[in-house]
This record gives sequence, C-alpha cells and structure tokens, in this order.
Amino acid sequence: MEICSDYYKVESFFIHTKGYFNAMVIEEFKKYFPNLIVKENEPLALYTYTKTGGPADILVFPTTIEEVKNVVEWVNKEQLPLTVLGNASNLIVKDGGIRGVVLILTKMNQIQIEKKKVIAQSGARLIDTSYAAYEAELTGLEFACGIPGSIGGAVYMNAGAYEGEVSETIESVTVLTLAGELKVLKNKDLDFRYRHSAIQESHDIVLEVVFALDHGKKKEIKERMDELTFLRESKQPLEFPSCGSVFKRPTGYFTGKLIQEAGLQGLVWGGAQISEKHAGFIVNIDYATATDYIELIEHIKEVILEVNQVQLETEVRIIGEDLVREFS
Repeated sequence: MEICSDYYKVESFFIHTKGYFNAMVIEEFKKYFPNLIVKENEPLALYTYTKTGGPADILVFPTTIEEVKNVVEWVNKEQLPLTVLGNASNLIVKDGGIRGVVLILTKMNQIQIEKKKVIAQSGARLIDTSYAAYEAELTGLEFACGIPGSIGGAVYMNAGAYEGEVSETIESVTVLTLAGELKVLKNKDLDFRYRHSAIQESHDIVLEVVFALDHGKKKEIKERMDELTFLRESKQPLEFPSCGSVFKRPTGYFTGKLIQEAGLQGLVWGGAQISEKHAGFIVNIDYATATDYIELIEHIKEVILEVNQVQLETEVRIIGEDLVREFS
C-alpha cells in the first residue's frame, strides 16, 4: 500500500509547528556534531509503523554510545527537550510532531553472542535478536521472532507474545540517565511487570541489553519459531501499516473479542480502520493521520466502557504535540 508522502497537506489545511530551534541553533548543533546524521524538520511519519506523525525539530541518528552521551550533554547544556525512539513500531506520534531533539537509535543495532548470552544494542530489532539466538542454538527468545520492536523499546514496555516476555531472559541493561551517567541495571532493578518496566518512570536511555539464554536444539528452536510466525501471519494484519496491538489485555478478557462483540470491527475513522482481520489492531488504509488513530482509540474505549464496563488501557505509546492548523 502506498502512503502519501505529503504529510503537511491535509485537505484544505496546512500544518504548522512552532519549533524550539531557530536556524542559528540548528547550525550550532551541526557544527558541534559534524559526524552525526542530522535532519531538520523531518516528518516522523517516514519512520513510524503507522506512517503517521508530524515533524521533529532536529532528528538525530547516533551510531555509538559516546555519540548518545554527547548529545545528552549538549541538550542538557542548552536546556532543550529530548525524545528517544527505537524503530517506532508500537508508537503514535501526534500530527504536530515533537519539539526539540529526537534521537532514533536504529543505527545502534549490533548483536553479539558470548557463550550462552546474546548482547544486543538498543536499536537492534527484537526479531533479528531472536534469529541471532537461533543461529547460535540458544533457546528462550523464540516468542519474540515476530515482534518488530527494537531492543530498547522491548525493555521499555517488557514486550511479549505467545506467553513469553523479555523480562524472563534479560540479565542486565546498560542505560544512560538523563543526567548523562552510564549505569548497568540488573533484572531485579527494572521492576518488570505486564507491559511495564522502571524505564517508564526513570526515562533512562537503554543502550545495550544482555540476554541470558540456554543451549537448545536448533531444529526444535526453528520449529517453534516457524509455528509462531505462522500464527502471527495468519491472525495479524501485516499487509497494512499499524501500531501493533493497541490495548493492553484487561484481566479476564480478550480485547479483540470485546471490540468484535461490540460491533466495532471494520469501523473506519478518517483513514484509519479497526482491522477486519484482528480487532485488536488499527490499520492505516487511506492516508490516516495520527489524529484519526487517537480519535478512534478514544471511541473504542468509550464504547467498551459503556457496553462492558471495562476500562481499556492503551499499550501503544502516544507522544508529541497536536497540530496547529491555518485555513489556506
């Protein structure tokens, strides 16, 4: 499906954002970091899995821990906002975009094997990490073979699927605090719970993760991964842009079934639709905006609360600013 590249034109409106940076500050940033990949006023819709989202004032792609550390120091000195993203798979960026500096860590994607441990940088994909474990005949990450998120994002939300969670295999996590301090956190320090970790409160930047796995039989590992891949491809709407599973699973219920029984499956809201394949997903079928997604999410929550007296909680992370519109 082709998604419109002109994200700044919406019907008869033009989107404007009030950025933190003037040209002088941007040039100072570039001069200070001559070797970094830096983009100005860059549409985040080009990077999110929903194919929606307004611009980042400055978008930066660090490749090393030292580069991340240097950017954090500069941002602190200039007293500017900082947002850190992985590969933006379980994320909605609002149509007004994100002010300040946005770091995308996808170029920090090295994966190493040391005996029974897999060491992955924050920007590595969880899928790729699970396959690296398979190639090394290590078992424990099979459940993650279909999760598109980054390692950093997986730690942030304790990502899981098919009765597995990353918290079950993580030994330690190297983070950079917002004050610029490097720390190594053990599993017990991370307060892992269902779709939660301590990173959500501390806002530390995940840099590297050590997974402690077990030796397994390569054939059996592959068979389990193939089984889970088949289940995912047969049940999830992978043919459309989406933000993955939208809601957390409420105790005693299945979210998709609640939405389906409420008669909402297939509902179109602007360019977004509750997937006809899996009601727990919202897909971008026709140049959807982040606002379409967010309004549809709120509508679903209102209907399910009214019909079932169940308060749905979003799993997807929603960040950024609402757009400012002017009539053309």
